[in-house]
Formats: sequence, structure tokens, C-alpha cells
Amino acid sequence: MPQQRTGAVKQITSHANPIVKEIKGLVAQRKHRSQSGLFVAEGLKLATDALEAGWGVRYLALGPEARDNPVAQKAAATAKARGALILEVSTAVMSAMTRKDNPQMVVGVYEQQILGARDIEPTGTTLWVALDRVRDPGNLGTIIRTVDAVGGTGVMLVGDCTDPFAVEAVRATMGSLFHVPLAKLSKDEFKTLAGKWPGTVAATHLKGSVDYRTPDYADPVLLVMGNEQKGLEDDMAAACGTLIRIPQVGQADSLNLAVATGIALYEIRRKHLEL
Repeated sequence: MPQQRTGAVKQITSHANPIVKEIKGLVAQRKHRSQSGLFVAEGLKLATDALEAGWGVRYLALGPEARDNPVAQKAAATAKARGALILEVSTAVMSAMTRKDNPQMVVGVYEQQILGARDIEPTGTTLWVALDRVRDPGNLGTIIRTVDAVGGTGVMLVGDCTDPFAVEAVRATMGSLFHVPLAKLSKDEFKTLAGKWPGTVAATHLKGSVDYRTPDYADPVLLVMGNEQKGLEDDMAAACGTLIRIPQVGQADSLNLAVATGIALYEIRRKHLEL
């Protein structure tokens, strides 16, 4: 096995530096993230989570406050040992990279990890959440965080979904992105997978006639949630074995997607969760 390359340390003082421009592009545009296979995560906690989970790191930028922070210095040493370029930057340069007036002391650039349909193995007590055309990065990040909280297995992104590696989505995961596998599937791939799923396939749907607290949710479980505005498409719902609804008695016409997903997840995992 070839020896891993050790990284280096570089001081950057100019906003016009090519690496600064590269990171700005990753923050601003999905196209750059898709083409490079990289993404940006802001903050020391996320940097620590990513390194502990073994994610590949390309750059780790440290602001002035990080120089006397032992946790930040440990993260930098670990990233450097794994081949990352450590960037020592001013607050002004960090603001330019992140497009924020009050940036975090640490900003990392990591390698994306995405599974395909063939990588999903519904066995034992696995629990996957499939999201049909989720649009809001905050919703997606919150759902990833909730799946992590209940001990879920992963999240499937079906069809044209928001970018899970957008800065807003990554921030909303609070580090759970580095612990919850993500998979991208076409609608046809989802239908094929749902059709041969060995356990429960349950979807929230306006036409659902089953109270979400009623099913036994035999393992493994696949929970399917629809788009924020339009809900779950009928052909997707037809591929699911059980259509459930969450009762409402107030004047609200619907629940937020992330909230509804959380409610369903905690019911599904009730028998597996203890204080």
C-alpha cells in the first residue's frame, strides 16, 4: 500500500488567491460542487466530526482565533497528516471565502460521499428515509440530523432534490452529514427498490387512511416523504405498501416536512429507543 502524502501549511493574505476563489465557488454554486466532488463545511465542530468519521479533507482554513485553540490545532494536525493543505488566513480572507461578515474560525473543504441504489441493503433493523424532490436545504439538513438521532441508516434523495452539500444543508445537519449515508436514486430506481423491500414501506400521503401510530413497522423500514409543496407523487405512493397520515386538529393545513418526518421517525423507532 502506498504511503499517504503528508499535507502542508500555506499562509494566504490575498482575496485574489486561486484557492480562495475556489472555495468561494464551492460555497456559491452547486455546479462547482458537482464538478469538483467537493463541498464546504463551516465550524470547528463539523471539522472535528468529519475527521473523526474519516472523510477526505482537501483544505482546512484556520482564522486568527484558531491559532491558540487546542482543538482547532489538533484538527489541523490530523488533516495535515491525511494530506490536506492547511490554510492560515486573516478574518478578512475568511469572510471573503464564506461570504460572511462574522465567519467561523475553521472552514473545511471535504470530498463528497454519495451512494447509489445498488449500495442500499435493507437488512435487519435498518431504517432508510426516501425524500421525493425535497427542495429546502434546511429541511434536508434537519431530516439528516433527525435520522442520525433515532439511529436510522441513511437518506435517499429521489429525483430532483436540493443539494445535500450546499452550505445551508450541511449547517442544518449539525455534523450528522458525516454519520448518515446519503444515496441518490432516480424515480425508477426507487420503485424497483421499494417493490422488493423485505420489510415495511410506509409513505405519508394526503390519501393515507392509516393513522401513523397504527402500523407495526416491521423491520427493515423505508419511510417515504414527499415534496414540501406538492407532497408525494401518486406513482411514488403506489409503490409504497402503507399510506399513513399524521392527525391534525388545528387550523394549519399542513406540517413542515422536517417536523412531519421527525414525528414519523420517532414512532417507527419507538421499540428501539430507550432513555
